[in-house]
Amino acid sequence: MRLVTLATCSLNQWALDFVGNERRIRESIRLARESGASYRLGPELEIPGYGCEDHFLEMDTFEHSWAVLASLLADDTTHGILCDIGMPVMHRGVRYNCRVFCLDGQILLIRPKLHLADDGNYREPRWFTAWPAERLELEDCALPEAVRDVNGQSHAPIGCGVLVSEDGVSLATETCEELFTPRSPHIALSLDGVDIIANGSGSHHELRKLHRRVDLIRSATSKGGGVYVYSNQQGCDGGRLYYDGCALVACNGAVVAQGSQFGVSEVEVVTAVVDVDAVRSFRMAIASRSVQARTQPRAPRVPARALRMVASKASRVAPTPPLNERPEGAACPPRRIASPTAAPAAAGATAAAGAAAAAAATSIPPVYGRVGPGGVRYLSPEEEIARGPACWLWDYLRVSGARGFFLPLSGGADSAATAAIVGVMCEMVVEAIAAGDAGVAAQVRRLVGRTDPADAHWVPPSGKHLCGLILHTAYMGSSNSSAATRARAAGLAGELGAYHLALSIDTVLAAVVAVLAAVTGGRTPRYEAHGGTRAEDLALQNLQARLRMVLSYALAQLLPWVRGLAGGRGGFLLVLGSANVDEALRGYMTKYDCSAADVNPIGGVAKLDLKRFLLWASSSAGYGWEQLAGIAGAPPTAELQPLPDGAAESTQTDEEDMGMTYAELRRFGALRKLDRCGPLSMCRRLLAEWPHLSAVEVADKVKRFWRFHTINRHKATVLTPAYHAEAYSPDDNRFDLRPFLYRSLQAQFGAIDGWVSRLESEGVAGAAGCGAADAADSAGVATDGSAAADGSAAADGSAAADGSAAADGSAAHPVQLPERSG
Repeated sequence: MRLVTLATCSLNQWALDFVGNERRIRESIRLARESGASYRLGPELEIPGYGCEDHFLEMDTFEHSWAVLASLLADDTTHGILCDIGMPVMHRGVRYNCRVFCLDGQILLIRPKLHLADDGNYREPRWFTAWPAERLELEDCALPEAVRDVNGQSHAPIGCGVLVSEDGVSLATETCEELFTPRSPHIALSLDGVDIIANGSGSHHELRKLHRRVDLIRSATSKGGGVYVYSNQQGCDGGRLYYDGCALVACNGAVVAQGSQFGVSEVEVVTAVVDVDAVRSFRMAIASRSVQARTQPRAPRVPARALRMVASKASRVAPTPPLNERPEGAACPPRRIASPTAAPAAAGATAAAGAAAAAAATSIPPVYGRVGPGGVRYLSPEEEIARGPACWLWDYLRVSGARGFFLPLSGGADSAATAAIVGVMCEMVVEAIAAGDAGVAAQVRRLVGRTDPADAHWVPPSGKHLCGLILHTAYMGSSNSSAATRARAAGLAGELGAYHLALSIDTVLAAVVAVLAAVTGGRTPRYEAHGGTRAEDLALQNLQARLRMVLSYALAQLLPWVRGLAGGRGGFLLVLGSANVDEALRGYMTKYDCSAADVNPIGGVAKLDLKRFLLWASSSAGYGWEQLAGIAGAPPTAELQPLPDGAAESTQTDEEDMGMTYAELRRFGALRKLDRCGPLSMCRRLLAEWPHLSAVEVADKVKRFWRFHTINRHKATVLTPAYHAEAYSPDDNRFDLRPFLYRSLQAQFGAIDGWVSRLESEGVAGAAGCGAADAADSAGVATDGSAAADGSAAADGSAAADGSAAADGSAAHPVQLPERSG
């Protein structure tokens, strides 16, 4: 056996945080060395942080990145261990996204990225250029003065090379997107006989995405053998994305090591021992591979003469067994976390000094989830919703300088889910502290103002106690609110431990209505139930929603002062939004109401997934917060209209207001974004999927969705920054790039009408049912009263696509009803 110990890591890197990023890189290298590894892999662009975006266009970003690398090369950090570090490199006036291999204070190879991510959330070609995959020769890259000053090295090879250790182990790399491309570099590298293939990645979380990533990693070595080492960033990088870690090592198609997918620790290192001889034996046994390999063009080799990767026979180490060959309950391969923020090593300090300055935890939180194919642990979607946004909120909170969160808690499902996610965050933080993460403990003390020397060892005794210090909620009811929602909100806040208030907005609403009456000649708006028009009714509903936003921000500024937090110094709270992805897609929210907040942890999550999350969190399998079960079972309602006489609860429901169910909305969203369907192709697809509906009924639903989606699209431009979790998100910021003002869909709807007519004339089953509804649509009037494509007025006040005035006077900027009451 020829055994090699490899280390990969998940780091909580931040865009432009060069000091913090260097600390975390140093700590990961230290832990890797202490684990006996001869190779350490880090995430993509780990020195500047992956999310620098247009800062990559600035020369400063390159200069600071080289300064950090020079600092790492200046001491013994890279001595005796091959360090694979991600950073941007300028070569011959071209910007490249690179891996830089360092050993003993020298740069051995710079490997540029061949295939750049340019879809969904990614815009890499805006900042970098892809290196030509067909270019096999290496070039000389001139190194900056910062590097020359510390090691005297003026040039380093750049290109698609393969490193070869002194004892004959070969290693090469690909980067993130290259794993997902059809002709991945690892295919050629495997045929070229490379033993170890690495991937430093910046891959964000989406629900159910980990399965695909793991399948690709396993398949990278299952057909042609080899070792695949995967690293990923873990945490918020200053934007809407959360990078979900889960560092992995696979060998010959089997995963042998797995890190955590979500966590609040800043550094996690995973190690595995692999047998290079087992790789070569696996490959030799596949005759067809040998035939293909003999004609594979050879990549240039770069000798790492001082590097010995194979363990000595006296070391008595053993290969790490595959996860699926371990007995149930057996420990995962070595995982270590570190707290560089607790006791940071000074820049330029030696590795020995760094080891003395920071102690790694010996007991760490487990890798959660159920064992799936190949022994890999996967979280259920409900657990992903719990842990991903919770970690994103933790990163946002501790970096923003806020003292906690403020949440309007309505007693409905969406705000309850947001509150529960904060509760999960508090539980995860306390769990990490109990496992020995001193860095997290220090961050909590700083957050709650326990900074006196006497509090140096204070830690929150429970997640509920921490939640009482961080989470502030308020039920902002009105005469339209029910006792049931008020009780549900108070019950949930008590169960989580949140600081909770209950107040009425009636006096504020009455004051604003009085002002409106004064400026309109004494005309006082009334609800429809009290004899008013639809326009009056909508205005009063939207007033309630927007007043709650104003009160939310006032309370967020004042509550830390009221409570004497942070030693009486006050501070501010981050206002949390709680509009889900389906409502954003449909535009079912009042512009600048409670959906207008600082951050929104559920803005990328579907309504049906949120309800399943609530039921999971209410159960013993989750956190046992029993109030959530009752909230999940209650019909979603805005409670913005007067209660019917004698009714205990509102009869106003979201799905009735929207004219479509949440299940239908989810399917519309997936077809629009993931399957790239316009209105006509969406009809064709749904006629086959929904056999219980006639063609005209399908057409009616599709046209209704597209009407509301287009006339409300402008709302997507001001969506609260939300955790990205769902692939059909309508986030206008960078993910779903479409106009926010549509003039007409007349041609599309006309094509749908023609399609329905042809189906009728051909006698296709399910086409029957055209009648008044279809005739109304053709005339530009929707049966539900919404605006037609030709600009006729919508009864609910939504503007028409051509900008004709809405009933509330908002012209091309419609205002839909919100989902929350407070």
